[in-house]
Amino acid sequence: MLSARDILQEIHRDDRAFALFCSIAAKGESQGGWENARIAALVDDPELAPKVARHGADEDKHGRIFASMLRRRGLDPVDVPPEADYCMLLERQGIGLAHERLRRDERMTEADIVEYLVHSRVTEQRAAEDMRLLRRYLGDDPVIGRGIRMICDDEENHLAYCHEELLRLSGNGQDPAAIRGALEKTALAEIKVNRDVSLAVMDHMGAILGWSKARQLALKAGIHATYAYDRAWGTRRMVRLSPPKRRNAMGPRPGPQPMAA
Repeated sequence: MLSARDILQEIHRDDRAFALFCSIAAKGESQGGWENARIAALVDDPELAPKVARHGADEDKHGRIFASMLRRRGLDPVDVPPEADYCMLLERQGIGLAHERLRRDERMTEADIVEYLVHSRVTEQRAAEDMRLLRRYLGDDPVIGRGIRMICDDEENHLAYCHEELLRLSGNGQDPAAIRGALEKTALAEIKVNRDVSLAVMDHMGAILGWSKARQLALKAGIHATYAYDRAWGTRRMVRLSPPKRRNAMGPRPGPQPMAA
C-alpha cells in the first residue's frame, strides 16, 4: 500500500524508523526555537517581540515533545542526515535570516522582520499541513496522540500569526507587492527543498523498512508529482494572505498551559 496512513503507521511501528522520524522533527523544531529566540531578542517592536518569543518557546516545546516520544519507547535520538535537514537546506538557499546574522547583536531592521515573517509564513504552511496529516492518522494513539494534537494546534496558531503580522505590515506602509514577491520567491525555494528532503527521507526509510525497489520508485514518483503540482498551482496557498480565523493567536495566553510530556 502507498497511502499516507500506511506509511506513517509503518514508520511508527518500527523503532529505527520512528527514531529517525522523531529525530528529524525534533532537530527542526529546536533549531526554529533558537532562531525565534534570537529574533525576539533583537526586535524593537513591542507588539511583535513577545509573539516571536512565544513562537520560539512553542518550537522548543515541540522539540521536547518529539524527544519524549522517543524516551517513551526507550529509544535514543539518532543523527539527522544532512540531506534530510530541512531547516539547514533552506538556509543554504538563502531563505530566512542566516544564523551568522542572528548571532550578531544587531537590531532587526524592517527588512529583516519582513524576511523573518515571509519565511515563517511559508514554512508554517508546510508544518501545519504535515501536522494535520499526523493528527489525522496518529492523533488518537494513546502514547503519542496528545503530543501530536498539541503541536498541531500550535502550528495553526503560528500560521494564523504569520498571516496577521504580514497583513499588519502591509497596512502600516510596507509594499504589498514586495511582500508578495518575497513570498513567491520563498515558496519556490521551499517546494524544491521539501522535494529533496522528502526523497532523502524516503531513501532512508526504505532502507530501514526493507521496501521493495518498486515501492520506493512509486513513492518517489508521488513526491515528484507533488512537486510538479506545487510548481504549477500549489504555491498559491503559501503566498496568499488573508485575515485568519484565529485572531491574535500568539497574543497573551488565556491561562496555564499544559506541560510537555
